[in-house]
Amino acid sequence: MSVHESFNRSGFSRFINSTAGRAFRLVAGSAFLIVGFLFRHHTLGIASMVWSVFSLSAGGFDWCYVSAVLG
Repeated sequence: MSVHESFNRSGFSRFINSTAGRAFRLVAGSAFLIVGFLFRHHTLGIASMVWSVFSLSAGGFDWCYVSAVLG
């Protein structure tokens, strides 16, 4: 069994690709954005805002970057 087949059969994959997983990615992205905005004068605040783009785009467009990387 290849890595991508193993991942696609895992419970995490089923969760993250479900509607609940999509909502989780949107909430997590929003949280990263809020924390980043609150600490925008620090390096970790900027990093948090940059990281939020990945979570928000994954939830908003219903993408799973892990699945895409693994095939």
